[in-house]
Amino acid sequence: MKASPLLHVPATMLLSLFLFSCSKQDLPAPQLQNTVAATNTTAAVTVASNSWMTALADNTNIAAISIPGTHDSGARVEPVSGTAKCQDLSIADQLEAGIRYLDIRCRHIDNAFAIHHGAIYQNLNFDDVLTACKTFLSNHPKEVIVMCVKEEYDASNNTRTFEQTFDTYVSKYGNISLTATVPNLGDVRGKIVLLRRFSATTTPKGIDATSWADNTTFTINNGNASLKIQDNYIVNDNSSKWNNVTAMWTESSSSINSTLYINYTSGYKPLIFGIPGITSVSGTINPQIQTYFSTHTSGRYGIVPMDFANSTRSTAILNTNF
Repeated sequence: MKASPLLHVPATMLLSLFLFSCSKQDLPAPQLQNTVAATNTTAAVTVASNSWMTALADNTNIAAISIPGTHDSGARVEPVSGTAKCQDLSIADQLEAGIRYLDIRCRHIDNAFAIHHGAIYQNLNFDDVLTACKTFLSNHPKEVIVMCVKEEYDASNNTRTFEQTFDTYVSKYGNISLTATVPNLGDVRGKIVLLRRFSATTTPKGIDATSWADNTTFTINNGNASLKIQDNYIVNDNSSKWNNVTAMWTESSSSINSTLYINYTSGYKPLIFGIPGITSVSGTINPQIQTYFSTHTSGRYGIVPMDFANSTRSTAILNTNF
């Protein structure tokens, strides 16, 4: 497929093309179980970051646990420092570090998917992402990866829909679960669980998150799944962002319900000419994440997508399951 080169325009114009979207009805909620095979003691947790889900019982629902994740998981390329890159680790290294939620942004081009952050091609294609996931799951067959898939930037030179192209990847790789409900681990071990942010004419096609709201905290109740998502990604004040993050952790850790909580710690600060400052947010929020989980060492904190995730923060989050 064609690779999308950087546009030869001034940086301010190029950056204005970025799509920095990280872009309602209550459901009765049965009590969830988080049954851990390992014994929870005050001793240091010894689960390995590349196989930590193995220690959780099969009847543990994905909504009942804490899952470290990454925002814009494939974004490692940028034309100007601090404006598009969101991760240091490759997809494979993220999974080894304990990350189990991937946020994948796909540009539909030439009837295939290229990984983009806004206008910026990330020198990575969806085949690369799925190959890394398949290799990891082959080596760790009791692990599960939740993958959020969203269409990104402008479609180009296609003869079919985004959904139809996605279906070809499902047929090719075969280990993508399309269940519309939030599953128990035992039903999806060794698989990718789709969280879908693109429209579909044929269902079930993953957990439906197509009514994702923009730059806010919101709920999605679609009859099959209940989601609560904090994605306040335009961050003028880091303290306000941190309050949004911790408020959702307080709610998720004190609730017994079937809601899948997704709590984005990522965001950007609007700089001069509308240029986004990603590290202006991550540089403050990431140390606070580490501090928070040094004292909140047990509980249900939901999915926690981060910018510039590393093994230290990932381990602190996943250890709250034990």
